[in-house]
Amino acid sequence: MKDLVAGIDIGSVATKVVVFHQEKGEVLSQAVSSTGVNPKLTAQEVLNKALALGSLSKEDIRIVSTGYGRRCIDFGDKVVTEITSCAKGVTWIVKKGGLSPVRTIIDLGGQDTKIISLDEDGGIRDFVMNDKCAAGTGKFLEVIGSRLGIAVEDLAELAERSTQKITINSTCAVFAETEVISLIAQNKRIEDIVAGIHSSIVERIVNMIRVVGERDSIFFCGGGAKNSSIHKLLEKRLNRRIYLSESIDPQFVVALGAALN
Repeated sequence: MKDLVAGIDIGSVATKVVVFHQEKGEVLSQAVSSTGVNPKLTAQEVLNKALALGSLSKEDIRIVSTGYGRRCIDFGDKVVTEITSCAKGVTWIVKKGGLSPVRTIIDLGGQDTKIISLDEDGGIRDFVMNDKCAAGTGKFLEVIGSRLGIAVEDLAELAERSTQKITINSTCAVFAETEVISLIAQNKRIEDIVAGIHSSIVERIVNMIRVVGERDSIFFCGGGAKNSSIHKLLEKRLNRRIYLSESIDPQFVVALGAALN
């Protein structure tokens, strides 16, 4: 069996590839691109980019696909769910970093949010997923950022400059956007509105955690984990430290997990 494995996480928003050397236990290369309207083509392009970065060819590797578009490619060797991949990726990161075993994973993606509960051996005990509405996902931030004319990567910094608490009451992304428009018309500060959006997302995550049961040692991954404001709010709301990946970009955790299969 080949020691080099490419994990391809074909998400609804972005496609990520991690090339992993299983014998050496190290990441050789990684690449990402917006998924767009042709996930199969995008997966091939991102894989080629990752292979080029590692000076590798497709003949050198096995390919494992995951994510919502995991079955759309015809050049893979194995297919695994994103829940399994996420658990494997986090478990590897935690062991590599010498951290306490993780019992709860928060995976904040572009189109869904997952809360995964792990047992003592790192196996999947339970999970819950929010994939029916954009509210509470990275896409929600993207929509609000677009409405406000602010890049997604700048929202966290704005939120942290908030001076007045604003509560977003709507539980639907469409209605929440309407609520934001109303707040703008009331001349509320943009920083306070953005902070309110972040708090709304955090409350949704906390409610999901309660469904599977709040447990010690929480790990935060997915593209949304790069938002420092959400991370800080989660720690404050749950009154505990929440771990982030230090060995790989949080957006690549699921692709890494696929490569570990």
